[in-house]
Amino acid sequence: MNISIIQQEIIWGDKAHNLKTFGDTLRSLFGKTDVAILPEMFSTGFSVDKPELSESTEGEAISLIKQLAKEGNLAIAGSFMAAENGKSYNRGFFCCPDGRIEFADKRHLFIGDEQKFFSPGNKHLDITYNGVKFRLLICFDLRFPIWARNKSGNDYDVLIYTANWPKSRIDAWDALTIARAIENQAYVAAVNAIGKDSYSVEHCGHSVIIDPRGKILASLEDFESGVRSIDLDLDHLEHVRTRLPFSKSNDDFTII
Repeated sequence: MNISIIQQEIIWGDKAHNLKTFGDTLRSLFGKTDVAILPEMFSTGFSVDKPELSESTEGEAISLIKQLAKEGNLAIAGSFMAAENGKSYNRGFFCCPDGRIEFADKRHLFIGDEQKFFSPGNKHLDITYNGVKFRLLICFDLRFPIWARNKSGNDYDVLIYTANWPKSRIDAWDALTIARAIENQAYVAAVNAIGKDSYSVEHCGHSVIIDPRGKILASLEDFESGVRSIDLDLDHLEHVRTRLPFSKSNDDFTII
């Protein structure tokens, strides 16, 4: 299975622009990849102080994602600003080309306006696509290893992070993405945005794909716009887990 990470600028609050530019990039991947991953809130940027930009799962952002997944015969993952029952959510999605789509909301809302305007989620987005198990988490979730824990050792094969992680704390992003791969013996595909948000906070990228032993397989640099793709080696994943079955020593826990 080929997996692609897309790092490019989001124009904060300009939904029409972002849907066009990310749509163009996704179309360029038709026939070249099986899974494409977008940054957090790809259609609006981290405009959490503008809940009026939120939309339903039948809105223009997800409608476009479904259309492109079908046309390009690829799965697409990311997050968007969702509205439901009078509340706003940072909602992750994984959309398959046959129209199957799974959603889950960001559990750990960032300190400040995201906590003020948005509601947290309480479930994982776990999905199997073409025989590969994925889990999708969102940005600040990266700092909470229990929420990402590959508890059985076989909960997922690929851990996706979709993010708007700021340049000022990018060292933490670099360290924690590697840590999540090593401790969970899983591939990590972490996609960060570039550009400035509505608070004038810079986001510099460092999107990355990491193997289950912590080796960086593909990456994008500071403020680089582009796509990186790799073929997942599931035999390598199985070898790592079988040779060193660390999950058998996992501590038991319950999340409430």
